[in-house]
Amino acid sequence: MLLIPAIDLKEGKCVRLRQGRMEDDTVFSDDTIAVAGRWAAAGAKRIHLVDLDGAFAGKPVNADIIKAIVTAYPDMPVQIGGGIRDEETIQGYLDAGVEYVIIGTKAVNEPHFVRDMAREYPRRIIVGLDAKDGKVAIDGWSKLSKHDVIDLAQHFEADGVEAIIYTDISRDGMMQGVNVEATARLARAIKIPVIASGGITNIDDIKGLGLVAHEGIMGAITGRAIYEGTLDFIEARILAESY
Repeated sequence: MLLIPAIDLKEGKCVRLRQGRMEDDTVFSDDTIAVAGRWAAAGAKRIHLVDLDGAFAGKPVNADIIKAIVTAYPDMPVQIGGGIRDEETIQGYLDAGVEYVIIGTKAVNEPHFVRDMAREYPRRIIVGLDAKDGKVAIDGWSKLSKHDVIDLAQHFEADGVEAIIYTDISRDGMMQGVNVEATARLARAIKIPVIASGGITNIDDIKGLGLVAHEGIMGAITGRAIYEGTLDFIEARILAESY
């Protein structure tokens, strides 16, 4: 199981939000390229980048910094989400060296877009499903849709996406522990890999996910915990990779 450090970008800085609220952010660094280097040096096998401004604007805002990170660490696979709503944006990121592109709100609002992109860019498209009480949230988590997260995941699996990132938004950034049960339930319902996100706080969360990793959980994204120090990234990475 991969442990994937998150770098959330807001106005060019590395920040973390609480439950997706742009007004409730904590700035961890002004030098996002150096932050990426820190995780690369700590042995990360992949980095998760989010253009928070892009997610709310509906188009890339921090693309230059994202491309600079990819250029600085060409051997580090990067997955990017936030504001990816058209093929031009996907093509631009892939051309810059990004490994995986994450489609979120657009996937829920226009599912055919995911199908088309998965066919056009095989093994490069990941869908991010952010859910609360089993229902998928959209538009930077500001709205809950009527869609069931498992039904949508199965739909996107049939479309040929590479993986699903599942975020329990009730826990994200709140340091309350990961929702292992809901993550495992989703993983059992589909055959493509699931990447857990939201709520990872300490080493016990890694152990909890690790025990069900065989269900189809190939990775876990961690943010606030590794910046605030409640989770030692190297220790947790080594443990995660043992599952």
